[in-house]
Amino acid sequence: MPQNIETVCIIDDDSIYINLITKILELKKISKSVLVFKNGKEALDYFQSLVDHGDANQIPGIILLDLNMPIMDGWEFLDQFAAINEKLPERTNLYVVSSSINLRDIDRAKSIDIVSDYITKPLNLDDFDKILN
Repeated sequence: MPQNIETVCIIDDDSIYINLITKILELKKISKSVLVFKNGKEALDYFQSLVDHGDANQIPGIILLDLNMPIMDGWEFLDQFAAINEKLPERTNLYVVSSSINLRDIDRAKSIDIVSDYITKPLNLDDFDKILN
């Protein structure tokens, strides 16, 4: 498993899920750091500030995005992050990670260019292998 990922970003409001994924990332030594946001707006504001200050290369290489969150949900985040993603030197691997098994959600997410894949919660070690390879 590659271990050269600088930062993994989790955008999710479920603190139990965040703790679980953070522990797995630490145990498997997948990334050097984990960046966590409780909703899409927090993440979007942070990413936009990086771009505005010429630090677009600091945007994480992997983003794990939940769909159902307060303030700004995953769908709204995806709509607005697309503009930021165009300005990045490298493509960000953005994975929608949701408990929704609704085929409309899955198909909709997979049809968005910036989405690498849709993964149903809970994530397991095989999912991490898939993300990293």
